[in-house]
Amino acid sequence: MRVEGVLHYLQKYRYVYFFPLLTVYILILCCNLIIVFLICRHKSLHEPMYVFIAALLLNAAFFSTNIYPKLLSDILSEKQLISYSACLFQYFLFYSLAGSEYLLLSAMAYDRYVSICRPLHYPTIMRKSTVCVLLCLAWIVPSSDARIILVIFGMVMIALFPVFFILFTYTRILIISYRSCREVRKKAAHTCLPHLLVLVSFSLLCTYDVVIVRLGTDLSKLVRLLMTFQAILYHPLFNPIVYGLKMKEISKHLKRLFYAVHNLPNVLFMK
Repeated sequence: MRVEGVLHYLQKYRYVYFFPLLTVYILILCCNLIIVFLICRHKSLHEPMYVFIAALLLNAAFFSTNIYPKLLSDILSEKQLISYSACLFQYFLFYSLAGSEYLLLSAMAYDRYVSICRPLHYPTIMRKSTVCVLLCLAWIVPSSDARIILVIFGMVMIALFPVFFILFTYTRILIISYRSCREVRKKAAHTCLPHLLVLVSFSLLCTYDVVIVRLGTDLSKLVRLLMTFQAILYHPLFNPIVYGLKMKEISKHLKRLFYAVHNLPNVLFMK
């Protein structure tokens, strides 16, 4: 997903695109960080599943911040210049955060697996220390060595292994849910569907980056432009929308927050 490939197209209409992109960036930060705030604020959301969701949304905010400020400044600049060290740093953050997202999705899949397949052992297995270890691994492993992303071992550990692990856990969840009562199937569908939607969306973008861009497959500039926009516009907004609408507890607190903000002018006026 090459952001630089979009710049030449945007230069001709720089001011037309600058403010919409700036608005989208602000929207991405607001949507992701509001849900992170709600999860931190309410004790009812201090559960492993919601902690992992907060980490995933925070990761998306970092991912967008790695792209948007430089993209917006390049749109306004006559010449797009970047030092070699800054380019390497942005490249490193791009793939480190992408690897972290896969590992966070793996941790979320494991959490759902334990919750549904081993419910009696869930409090013992998914303790606070376990959650902290999984979060640390998700952010430290991809960024421990930039070169690991560029070799086969890195691809296996950061991409392929989490994918196979996620497929295994959700397959087990599907089998257990199918054999269980209707209530268990309903719980599995309610909690796992948002994770699967995010996983499929992110996997498609990673497949595009690896197969199309890295292997040099010929595509029209329009297709490349659309796929790049999907990476920097669609996916960072997709996560908070899915979790905000599909997760019942998060949706409930979001409605309360919007209701309070909506009524704030009336309260101030009455005072």
